[in-house]
Amino acid sequence: MASATTPLATASALADDPAQGFVGADSKAGDLAEEEHPVAPDQFDERFETSKYEIWSYYSYYIGNNGLTLFNFAPTAAQNLLYQQAELIGGEDNTVLHFMGSDRTINSIVLLCNGISFAIQIVIFLVLGSYADFGTFRPNILIALSLVAWGIGFGWLGVHREDQWQTGLGLYIVGLIAYQLCLTYWTAAFPGLARNTRVMREKAKEFEDGTLTRDEYDHVDSMKRNELSNTAFYVQSLGEIVILAVIVGVMFGVRVNESPARNAWGLSVLIAFASGIWLLLAIPWFILEKRRPGQDPGMNIVIAGFWQLYRALTQIWQLKQSLFYLIGYFLLGDSLNTTVTVIGTLQNSIVAYNTLELTYLLIVGIAAQAVGIWVFWNVQKRWQLPTKTMFNAVAVGIIVLDGWGMIGIWTDRFGFHHKWEEVTPRGKEFLFFSLFSIIGKTSSFIGPLVSSAIIDDTGNDSSPFYFLFALSLVSFLFLLFFVDVKKSRVEQAEFLERERVAKEKLRGGSSFES
Repeated sequence: MASATTPLATASALADDPAQGFVGADSKAGDLAEEEHPVAPDQFDERFETSKYEIWSYYSYYIGNNGLTLFNFAPTAAQNLLYQQAELIGGEDNTVLHFMGSDRTINSIVLLCNGISFAIQIVIFLVLGSYADFGTFRPNILIALSLVAWGIGFGWLGVHREDQWQTGLGLYIVGLIAYQLCLTYWTAAFPGLARNTRVMREKAKEFEDGTLTRDEYDHVDSMKRNELSNTAFYVQSLGEIVILAVIVGVMFGVRVNESPARNAWGLSVLIAFASGIWLLLAIPWFILEKRRPGQDPGMNIVIAGFWQLYRALTQIWQLKQSLFYLIGYFLLGDSLNTTVTVIGTLQNSIVAYNTLELTYLLIVGIAAQAVGIWVFWNVQKRWQLPTKTMFNAVAVGIIVLDGWGMIGIWTDRFGFHHKWEEVTPRGKEFLFFSLFSIIGKTSSFIGPLVSSAIIDDTGNDSSPFYFLFALSLVSFLFLLFFVDVKKSRVEQAEFLERERVAKEKLRGGSSFES
């Protein structure tokens, strides 16, 4: 199952884009004006037209990077080693270990490690994020990150004994970083794929001919990106079910039900096997992705990355809609990431870390996920609903999820106690994806740390749902009432014009101030 942040990260790039056409500054009013004869928002080079093979290779990478390795089973393997070590030193009912200077429950330790992992990701995004907008080397970042992720996945073959629990936690933290980085840089490629399709080229011509309005063009653009992102998620879900079915056979071959030691070994084998599948399915994307040129940095590329980040952080205050989205995204991302981690720790305890039962649960969950994606996309396509409407529907689902978990504080009948239970300027996609990721990762380390403290204080593994339910509700209401996609498009047009002027001044020898 892919990271919980995937639909949110995708949505962060799906707002209407700034009105482009030919945009110039009105000398009297200082406002932006669009020429009478419109120029299409996207200018196309036939060499970079998106082919169906490139699109399917993009999907293929996502089928491989499905989260089974470092997002689903690596945390389970680490938690299982913690459980075995706790049992070894304190008996069958012991769930406490000494970690980072304090005695903590197993679930608290997992949440703490999760928070540490996301905190480290913030630093990495600050360094790598904005550089991906320049030149044609953007795919190299994903290739390098993927190699690191595969190395960690195969490394789990050497970690499966309870006395290796600290090493297991290290692999969990670093592996989660690698997985999330791979997912973010893969996701960030899809706006370029959508905008270079033949359909968008034809729509651009209709816009220039005057037979298509700017709003109509933006709607087609948004729906095309939704189509690609939803199809990718749907295809990945179906592919993941097939992979899990094969994994069931592998687990029987490893005889995971014979003993706790065989089960621990089975988890390591599973992570390595799924890493090998990911490697094979990633190769087509690395070969077929067209290296579309990014921005001209206009300066030394080392300086350009920091300059662009500096400009984005200072100008974000003038991009009010983007700022509002970042605030809402921070809160909702915090809730969702922590919710998934809390549910995962509860689920692992319920099935006693049994590899086969966890695999069966994943098959059921991902089948439901595939149905949900298909329904959401067809509803949106049938009634031509805007992205924000669908985003709000997802947010309501998160609130319901947290509400269900909160019920589990008061009763064991429900609440995860049983087994059955668009704001990104064009040309700045990678920079703003990095900003969204930084915000998401910041929220993702705060939520787990708070939840870990709540568990330590109350002794109830379900108690964080109080905090998560309130957080989800507040973030949904904020996004619902404060984010205006059309206003965002105007703000972004002004932002891009200021960026053009600032770069010209910088080329002329002025400082960072503009």
